Amino acid sequence: MTEKAPLFTPVQIGPRTAPNRMVINAMECCDALDNGDPGPKTLERYRNYFQGRAGVVFLEAITITAECIARKFQLSILPHNQKALERFTAELKRANPETIFIWQLSHAGELASSEFSRRMTPNPLPGYGGELMTEEDVARIIDEFVLSAKIAHDCGADGIDFKLCHGYLGSAMLRPHNNRKWKYGGPWENRVRFAYESYERITKEINDPDFLIGSKVSLWEGFPGGQGCAGPDTAIMDLREPLDLIKGLEERGAKFILVSAGSPSITLALVQPDRKVPDYGYLHHYFQKLVKDTVGPKTVVMGSAYSIFRDGKNSFQAVREEESSLTYWGNKNIREGVVDMVAIGRQSLADCHLPAKLMEGRESEINWCTACDQCIEFLIRQKPVGCAVYAKEYRESLKEIRKAEGRLKAKRT
Repeated sequence: MTEKAPLFTPVQIGPRTAPNRMVINAMECCDALDNGDPGPKTLERYRNYFQGRAGVVFLEAITITAECIARKFQLSILPHNQKALERFTAELKRANPETIFIWQLSHAGELASSEFSRRMTPNPLPGYGGELMTEEDVARIIDEFVLSAKIAHDCGADGIDFKLCHGYLGSAMLRPHNNRKWKYGGPWENRVRFAYESYERITKEINDPDFLIGSKVSLWEGFPGGQGCAGPDTAIMDLREPLDLIKGLEERGAKFILVSAGSPSITLALVQPDRKVPDYGYLHHYFQKLVKDTVGPKTVVMGSAYSIFRDGKNSFQAVREEESSLTYWGNKNIREGVVDMVAIGRQSLADCHLPAKLMEGRESEINWCTACDQCIEFLIRQKPVGCAVYAKEYRESLKEIRKAEGRLKAKRT
């Protein structure tokens, strides 16, 4: 791989320039300290990402509230975290000042853990639930997003991702299932109000043209009433609403859209295609092209679900190995106007230094993700997340976790 390949050409994102078109997706890893500050493992991982020379690194879902969280050891962005986040950011910028650092601001909504947190929902999904949100709740949550965006700005982040994907609060507000009669539910103009009001407040109150704002968006969640569905009781795909959302975000200052799909707790294989049936990887290309055709030429479209292609040694059928790799599809899709940048998630856990190794012609040294999804097992179990295939520490940890669960099951029986 040479630097002349499309993946390794610079790209303008608002007033900033990413040195290449590789993106590290936001990957929650449950290794923050008790108070939500970055822990030693957090710092080590992100330092590796920065040394790996990706054009953009997204900070994993960082909660804007302490009352409604999905992970017990989740990063938080509250006033008491500011000093630690400033030190964290400065350390990473010293490791590599060229990489753009964007923080994914998140509110867990009904995906908050009921074991140690409050669940909130605009309209409960079957099997999920939570307290019904009020308009006063929404006003307070918007205030929390604005405050967190200000903290991110003051800590030296280059921008924020206002999270509108994967079943968290932003998704729940947008989906047709939010058909309750209230200010933020029912007709599309009500369901999109939360996202638009938040954007308007954030851009107005930060008022810094160098600070990027954008969103990761699930175009289709793949279950009845989800984002991108034709109504509250059907899973039939109708992408008019998510594409209208993206145009509205662009009008309100979005400089990038990270295209995703699915909700990990419900349609996991849609979010991160399964190695046994990987074909959703192609569907993501379709979603990326739709978004690229919707936005203006200055709005950067980032695409996810590229880890599944790895080095071409995968389970895709009816395709040549050399035309089925991450780099093949990344370069092709950038060249043909499908997407501007390519994001990796699971692959970044397998090898934080993938971009640097590709640029330096060290392909033989790459640890390619096997899509075993053991990393998601750590996440589900609320344990520190890493790659159990390539890192002995996490391999041993997974053995102990499974042994402990086996003992617990035996005791119950």
